[in-house]
Order: sequence, then structure tokens, then C-alpha cells
Amino acid sequence: MLLIAFLIGFPALAALAVAFAPTPSLRSQLVRWSAVVLAAVSAALAAVYFRSEPQFFSLGEGAGHLLDLAFMIGGLVVAAVLLFSCRRVKGKEWAIPALIVVQTSLMLVAELGPAHPVVENPFYVDSFSILMVLIIGLVGGLITLYAIRYMRDYHAHAHEVADRQPAFFAVVFLFFTAMFGIVLTNHITGLFFFWEVTTFCSFWLISYSGTEEAIRNGYRALALNLIGGVCFAAAIVWMTYSPDLRTWELDALIANGGAVALIPAALIAVAGLTKAAQMPFHSWLLGAMVAPTPVSALLHSSTMVKAGVFVLVKLAPVYHGTVAGLLLALIGGVTFLATSLIAVNQRNAKLVLAYSTIANLGLIVMCAGVGTTVTLWAAILLILFHAVAKALLFLSVGSTEHLVGSRDIEDMEGLVYRSPVLAMTLMVGMLGMFLAPFGMLISKYTCFKAFLTVEVFPGGGILLLAILAFGSAPTLFFWTKWMGKLAAMPRRDQPSIGAIPGEEAFALLVLAAMTYVSCALFPVVDWAFIHPFTQDLAMAGLIPVGDDTTPWETVLMMTLMLGGLFLLPLVFWLRPPRFAPVSGYLSGANVDGSASYRGAMGAEREVAARGYYLTTLIDEQRLTRSGVLAAGALIIAMLAGTFA
Repeated sequence: MLLIAFLIGFPALAALAVAFAPTPSLRSQLVRWSAVVLAAVSAALAAVYFRSEPQFFSLGEGAGHLLDLAFMIGGLVVAAVLLFSCRRVKGKEWAIPALIVVQTSLMLVAELGPAHPVVENPFYVDSFSILMVLIIGLVGGLITLYAIRYMRDYHAHAHEVADRQPAFFAVVFLFFTAMFGIVLTNHITGLFFFWEVTTFCSFWLISYSGTEEAIRNGYRALALNLIGGVCFAAAIVWMTYSPDLRTWELDALIANGGAVALIPAALIAVAGLTKAAQMPFHSWLLGAMVAPTPVSALLHSSTMVKAGVFVLVKLAPVYHGTVAGLLLALIGGVTFLATSLIAVNQRNAKLVLAYSTIANLGLIVMCAGVGTTVTLWAAILLILFHAVAKALLFLSVGSTEHLVGSRDIEDMEGLVYRSPVLAMTLMVGMLGMFLAPFGMLISKYTCFKAFLTVEVFPGGGILLLAILAFGSAPTLFFWTKWMGKLAAMPRRDQPSIGAIPGEEAFALLVLAAMTYVSCALFPVVDWAFIHPFTQDLAMAGLIPVGDDTTPWETVLMMTLMLGGLFLLPLVFWLRPPRFAPVSGYLSGANVDGSASYRGAMGAEREVAARGYYLTTLIDEQRLTRSGVLAAGALIIAMLAGTFA
């Protein structure tokens, strides 16, 4: 219990210390050592509860009442801060303060009721929450270390942006407090409090630059997440006053199952969909791209979006075998298919990462909606690989933008000749996303098998299978296209770029190593974290017992086949290639080597090669509109069917 209290409380104290540090040097030291401490304590928690059964922690009656009061007061403080933040809203954004008032009113109805449920075990640890703690502590810590130098360079380039680094790092550590609270809290109102803290932090971080675009995107994120917050608060009211389900404990909600638990679980699912940026709520995550790169990495890998899928995976036993669960899976499927296709259109590297993030989270939502041991096994694997590889990709793109001066994929052509280390980390991140021997590939393989068993209504499993197949193909296209650009030999020798700053390089290389280690030690990850979680649920009768293992022959074949591909980035790093112009026939008389030629009428033309973005085949606006309408209709059907 002390370790849990430390992980939740220490980042909040670190936030205060960083905010009031008298000098930039001291602030950097505080940030650096606080990140190291969080990583160390996260590892200590994993060691103490390694492969243990779920552990629940109780408080005395008086302490329990104080905790209830603290969560209620904390929620009111967050609501007041959010209302104060609404002083710059415009037009339709005036709905934001209304949502805050509705959400707060619902929570007060629940918390000030005549006899609200007593929470006997407000905190817990299980193997899944331990894995999440490691992701938050290790990946989040590395992102924070990276941000020390990055934010210094950011303000050196963006002179028009007010330097608010003390507040920036304070909000980042407050974000960690909220995330540790979400994954370790069994107290539903406490979970809601931490949930809303992440909403505030994401709004503040997205708006950091203070530009009109950043502020508007911050308010969009706030509005969409408040919709989920209202649904979450409504679920708590239902759990407070329902005669059949009066509990404020997450484990009790999961254990009850059936129709009585499905109503609050469906409402919380809407909150999870907003946090996980699923259609029709996905636009907030796209808008978050205006924030500094460490913010994008935090929101998309180890924190914000992971809160949404974490809660959905935890509630998966309630969704299993229900029409609501299948509809939830279809919402994830529509998002996965639409955003995978849209990502093909993008030249902006951060937008490719944003759309691929939404798509991968959609696949996790599909798995959570089906809710079998096999799909939960796949979902947790996807959470792990996405957290590590996507953090690596975002940070690599941030360093590339600083050194190359662009985040356009076309401007990254031949990066292996200019910065082999950056090219290597980008390639490792991409391989970790779609070709990791034990990540996306085998996860999708197991999902194919699991979806065939879905029999909620005829053809439901086949529909999920088709979505998975057609959504997976575009991911192969846009990742390999980008990798090809990195390795392509440019027509002209490119100017060299500076070295990656020390702390940035450290974070990138450690994340690259973590991607390799996660692949190599997959059986250990499965044995230590995933298998215990799914087996505990199966043994409790919450989900059917299933075989969540893959035949060793399949694993061996895929490992041998893909191992060579994973070694390719290391070759570029260990033996950097050198530019060597080679003349080629260019439909005319070559001029200046292979870079240009003299064509008809003696005109000299420079050769230019560009990637395929299929803009005439894939209509981004039409796909977005169709996906939003389809996902919105499915959400309405899920809620209507649950309450019917």
C-alpha cells in the first residue's frame, strides 16, 4: 500500500517542487531525478507483486470517509479550475461550461445522497495494472527526460511562445499522478476524479503555445472528453441508487456482470471511447498535434489514450457475449478501418502517427468488446507494443523536425545518410508497430481466430474479421512507404545535420532497446503479466476459459522470418551508409550526375521522386464523415439497447 501511495502522491509533490524551482538548472535536476525515482518505484511495485493474485487494500472506517471527502472536494476543485479555464471560450464552445456543470451536479447527486455505497477496498494491484504502472513509469519517465532538452530547444526556435516550462513540467507530473491513480484505484469516484484530472492536464498541455489554433484545439479536447465525463458521472449515479447494484467498487461492478452491470458499463464505455479518441470523438487527438512533441508522445503512448482502453479492457467481462459488447467492438472496428485508410493520405509525420494511434486503439477496443481470453491477451499485447513503439516514433519525429527543419515525410528521404541513429530509431518504432514478431502480427492472428467464435448475432464475427483484414492492409502500406523514404538514396548529396542532444539520444536509444527487449522477451511478458490476468478472470467465471497461447511452431517461424528485418535498422546504425551518386537513364541527356537531365527543347529538369498518397482514391473528408456517422449510430444503438 505504501508503494501505491507513493506512486500517486510523489508526482504531485514533484509537480509543486518543479513549479516553484528558483532556477532553470535546479528545475531540470528536479525533473530528471523525479522521473528516475518514478521509474524505480514502478519497477519496485512490479517486483513486490510479481505474479501474485490480485491484491486489494482497505482503509479504516474513518480513513475511508476522509478519502471519500477528499475525492469529492478534489472533484469540485477540478470543476472550478475547468470553469475558470473557460473564460476564453467562443461560439459553440459555450457548451463546455454547461457540460462541466452537468457533470459536477451528477457527481454531487451521487456523493451527497442519503446513503452512498461504502468502499471497503479503495486500492488494488493486479498483473494488468502492474504492466500499466511500468508503462507509465518507464515510458513516461523517458518522455519526461527527453522533454528537458527538447523544451529548451523549442523555446529557442519559437520566440513568440511564452516560456512556461515550470508550469509545463508541473502539469506533466500531475498527469502521472492521475494516471497512476486510474490504474491502481478500485474506488469508482476516485477513478472519476483522476479521470477528470487527465482531462484538465491534456487541455492545458494542448493549449501550451497560446496560439489561437492551440487554444481552440485545447477546448475541442476538453469538450469531447467532458461528454465522456458526463456519461461516467451518470454511471456513478446509477451505481449509487440502483436497487440491484449499489457499489462504488470497480471489482464489484465487474463481478456482478449481467444486465444489472451492463448499464453503467455501457455509460463508462462512452467515456473510454472519448479518452481513447475513437470516432466520433477522434478529432481532439488530431488537434493535439499542435502541442510540443513530448506532449504528443505522452497523450498518445503512455497516458491519456491508455486510460480509455485500460478501463475498457478491465470491463471486458461485462461486455462479453452481449449485443452491447459487439456494438462496442464494431465502433472500434469502424475507427480502425477508417483511420487506417486516412493515414495513407498523410505527408505530415505527426498526422500519420496520430491516425495510426487512433487505428491501433480501435483494434484494442474491438478486442475489449469481444472480451474472451484470447482477445484480451491480444489487447494487452497491443497496449504494450503501442506504448513503447509509438513513444519512440513521436520522439524520433520531434528530433527529426528540430534537426531537419520539417516533419514532412518527403523531406526525410535518405535520412540514413544524414543521421543513421535517427533513421534507426524511426525504423525500429515502425517495425515495432506492424512487424514485431510477437506484437501486431501475432495479435492480429489470434484476433482472427477469436472473431470466428463470436455468435452474438449471425455474421457478427465475419463482419469483425472483414474489418480487421481490410484495416490491416493500409497499415502495411503507410509504414513501409515511410521506411522506404528513410532508406532511399537521394538524388543529391544532402547537407549534414547536427548531433542529437544527449538526453534526447538517451531516451531514443533506451526506447529502441525496450522495443527489441519486448519482442525478445515476449514469453516472459505473457507469463508475468498477461496470462495471470486472463486466467484470474477465467477462474472466477467472468469470461470463458480459452486457449490464449500461440503454437510454438508459429512463433518460431515468424521470429525467424522477421528477425532479419529487425536487424536492418541496427545495420544502418552500426555501419552508416555513404552517399554515392549513380548515373541513370533519365529520358534525356543527364546533367550533373543522376540528379537532373536535359529533355525536350533543351530544357533542364531536376528529377523528383515522391511517395504515393492515393489522394484521388481515398477521400479523407468523406471517410471521416462516414466513420463519424457510423460510429455515432453504433454508440446510440449500444446505449439504447442497454437501457431497453
